[in-house]
Amino acid sequence: MGKKSKREKKAKGAEKTAAKMEKKVSKRARKEEEDLEALIAEFQTLDAKKTQVVETGCPPPSPRLNASLSAHPEKDELILFGGEYFNGQKTFLYNELFIYNIRKNSWAKTDIPNPPPRRCAHQAVVVAQGGGQLWVFGGEFASPDGEQFYHYKDLWVLHLAGKTWEQIKATGGPSGRSGHRMVVCRRQLVVFGGFHESARDYIYYNDAYTFNLDTFTWVKLAPSGMAPLPRSGCQLATTPEGSVLIYGGYSKQRIKKDVDKGTLHADMFLLKAEGSDKWMWSRLTPSGVKPPPRSGFSVALGPNNRSLLFGGVHDEEEEECLEGDFFNDMYFYDLVKNRWFPGQLKGRKCEKKKKRRGQGTEPSPAAALPEGSGETPPGPVEIVKEVVAEDGTVMTIKETISSPVAEQQSSESEGEDGDATGDEASGPQVEPCPRSNAMLAVKHGVLYVYGGMFEVGDRQFTLNDLYALDLHKMDEWKVLVEMDPKTQEWLEESESDEGDDAQGAEGGEEEEDSSSEEEGSDEEDEEEEEHPALQLDEKYEDYLSRTEQYWVKLARRHLGPDAKEKKVVKVGRAMAKTFYEESA
Repeated sequence: MGKKSKREKKAKGAEKTAAKMEKKVSKRARKEEEDLEALIAEFQTLDAKKTQVVETGCPPPSPRLNASLSAHPEKDELILFGGEYFNGQKTFLYNELFIYNIRKNSWAKTDIPNPPPRRCAHQAVVVAQGGGQLWVFGGEFASPDGEQFYHYKDLWVLHLAGKTWEQIKATGGPSGRSGHRMVVCRRQLVVFGGFHESARDYIYYNDAYTFNLDTFTWVKLAPSGMAPLPRSGCQLATTPEGSVLIYGGYSKQRIKKDVDKGTLHADMFLLKAEGSDKWMWSRLTPSGVKPPPRSGFSVALGPNNRSLLFGGVHDEEEEECLEGDFFNDMYFYDLVKNRWFPGQLKGRKCEKKKKRRGQGTEPSPAAALPEGSGETPPGPVEIVKEVVAEDGTVMTIKETISSPVAEQQSSESEGEDGDATGDEASGPQVEPCPRSNAMLAVKHGVLYVYGGMFEVGDRQFTLNDLYALDLHKMDEWKVLVEMDPKTQEWLEESESDEGDDAQGAEGGEEEEDSSSEEEGSDEEDEEEEEHPALQLDEKYEDYLSRTEQYWVKLARRHLGPDAKEKKVVKVGRAMAKTFYEESA
């Protein structure tokens, strides 16, 4: 009883602190948001010039993160809306609407009159009524310098059949926020959490609201039981019984002046409807193998009542240095069995048959390692690729190549359902590179992963690639759109900012000065230098011991002087291993 009472007092104290902080943040943010409203209005004036629906075929959308990707409820299409892009100097926000045709593997841009203002970190869900509807709530708009933020509290619906946007004016909804989560549950939109940030203050939320899709009314819930701590970026999913699951998320709090402490949450709660207007919080203790703590992960609802989690980042804070370990793994949560398990690729059936018949273990071309890898490794290996961006910058990217082995625990519990694991494939599997804040959607049991970002040193690398994975077969990732280095642009703080408040990022179009060209050519010349050769019958451990200093120096050159030593050594060793396997 004592412990429970202590927890309840702590929760009530947190609620009071949050209420005070919200008033403080609202007061300071009001002037800031007034300044941004003028810029938002200017963009809306441009959007008002659109008077008719125009659909045009186009290349894949430009790189972005914190957009929304939704599966059309009736057609074989994916709907991409909004998002953001940062080029090192300027933040770009979008309200573009793109349609991806799954059958044709093609993109089209759809311009519809009176769209929502530009935003990112919003939420979007689809419902099947009226030929299909896309509901969008909240999100944020940032000033081009990324110093000011405007948080939306508006609700929009895109009528997919008639291709019209409509803003729903309903009072009593959540305050302006981003990083919240929203799902459809029993003809209602359920919104939970999120955060509001100004230049000097911030607040995280743990409130819950419902919006009735029949009466168009908001209700703030007052559930019994102990609520989760305030957070953003959590996992939200609707259970078959009509309850709402909450897992994980991120929050931060100020521990002293100008010092913030971030928290990665790894707890799980259930928001259960007790009646027409009564809800209750309860804490869940799932079994199985939970994902390691992370933020920036992406979620989607898969087949067989399983919610899936993909990617994310675990930031390591040391003094003023912030380094992130990015993920490209996948975990499933069984909404019926209350159990976590990792998503393991089975490998292609033809390869398994060959192995059973003793026809060799040579992988098929489709399952071969990417260029620059080596012989098939016995287990997961970090392959280091070098990508030259349009501005001449050489980016060193780690890509995980795994040769999946069925884990005993997973095969025992999931083998009967024929989903997460399988026999060891003879060939390695290519996976999306590690990333956070990617966009996910599931259609006909196929998972689609689009975009996101990761960091190399102090540079942010924003993606526009598209991968697909059949969640029924779990055999292999398919690359539908490859990452295009020409879409990358990164401007250092000292460089002049010649662009304007453009509607999108036009990376790689600016003319480079001669000094940067010379620098790039020097770097290329260095890359052409011969790496330390292998000696006869030399083992990898001996080769690494003899050449480690060279590879760490090479990694440092690519990652930059600000990269943490531990990361430089890790990348250097991965490069050494890749070269060793190529040459052995």
